[in-house]
Amino acid sequence: MPILTQPQKGNKILSSVPIKPYFKQDNFVLYHGDSISLLSSLPENSIDMIFADPPYNLSNGGFSVHAGRRVSVNKGNWDKSNGFKDDYEFHYRWLEACRRILKPHGTLWVSGTYHSIYQCGHALQSLGYHILNDISWFKPNASPNLSCRFFTASHETLIWARKEKKAKHHFDYDLMKEGDWRRDFLKKPGLQMRSVWSIGTPRPEEKKYGKHPTQKPLELLRRIVLASTKVDDIVLDPFTGSSTTGLAASMNKRKFIGVDLEKSYLELSVKRFNDTNKT
Repeated sequence: MPILTQPQKGNKILSSVPIKPYFKQDNFVLYHGDSISLLSSLPENSIDMIFADPPYNLSNGGFSVHAGRRVSVNKGNWDKSNGFKDDYEFHYRWLEACRRILKPHGTLWVSGTYHSIYQCGHALQSLGYHILNDISWFKPNASPNLSCRFFTASHETLIWARKEKKAKHHFDYDLMKEGDWRRDFLKKPGLQMRSVWSIGTPRPEEKKYGKHPTQKPLELLRRIVLASTKVDDIVLDPFTGSSTTGLAASMNKRKFIGVDLEKSYLELSVKRFNDTNKT
């Protein structure tokens, strides 16, 4: 089967991308570059599902706790805030680019903290997306609060939205209800999956080649991919980082396109992909 084929006219959807892939193997493709530019080169209505973990704009010189130690929250220039107006315009632009390439029934997931998720939610609604759910991802092993002046942040919010309000999106209700989710103590066997998920931060083996500063656990992306896509669907991540989305997609027989500005994270993605595909 040719990689990432588009049903219309049988053309490959990646044939319109002006740059060569940074890495391509089987149905797993990575690009190095600006996500908005690359998304703008893809055909309309060509992607089944998008997962996005955009910058939270938290690199402001503050501190957090990691492994019991005080560490800087600065992640890189890509995570610095440019002020409310510019940050919002950025979220609006990438969400607009995503909406163009989603199929009418396609869905988008966006993850964030209170620093970014409300801007994303406003932009989603402004662009005409139909919000399906907001998920609270509870982290039972979250880091403590250093200042002791606030509640300890122990969750992130994920918004799940459909491109067209009247379209029929895919949701694997039976798997979410009856599947093996024993790692999540909030999920009761045989009952509907609710909108609060208890999933720990990435496990040690997920960081054996290094770690992206906002890396998501594979179990979180596995659930998202299985819930909202079918086998052979095309999944895209415009801020792929270490490509946990891509691993979850590849391991479950979906096609994947990932984009990132940082070559070091793409190299980490390649190592992780190759590790999961060892014979």
